[in-house]
Amino acid sequence: MATIEQSIDVEVPVSTAYNQWTQFEEFPRFMDGVEEVRQVDDTHLHWAVSHNGKRHEFDTEIIEQHPDERVAWKTTEGTAHSGTVTFAPLDDARCTVTVRMEWQPEGMLEELGAALGADDRRVKADLESFKQLVESRQAESGAWRGRVEQGKTR
Repeated sequence: MATIEQSIDVEVPVSTAYNQWTQFEEFPRFMDGVEEVRQVDDTHLHWAVSHNGKRHEFDTEIIEQHPDERVAWKTTEGTAHSGTVTFAPLDDARCTVTVRMEWQPEGMLEELGAALGADDRRVKADLESFKQLVESRQAESGAWRGRVEQGKTR
């Protein structure tokens, strides 16, 4: 398994960063290669991404979600990966967003890319795009404040 961990400080309150992140269908606005994310229900997402000129589709399940703290997911179909996004307040107007992912590279090209840090650089660039998006708006485009524990909405 390959592991990626990247963080970025954003100049918005933790609730604004968290609320924007939970607008999963807007991920194509700041994630390179993500063509579409469709929210199927409160805990299931269908993804379409392009990577190395090929389109891939997969499904994920949100297994944990705590407002203003964390979102955790795992794939249910497609390339195996899982991860968490955590949100930590720095003060009333700033916070740190941290992405940690584990995934199974498929084939020599993906293994080489992971070994050379290509995945880390991509996640870092996506976080920088998220920062630009959320700071330029100064308000989230929506919010879902529900809780998920062990894949169940509470």
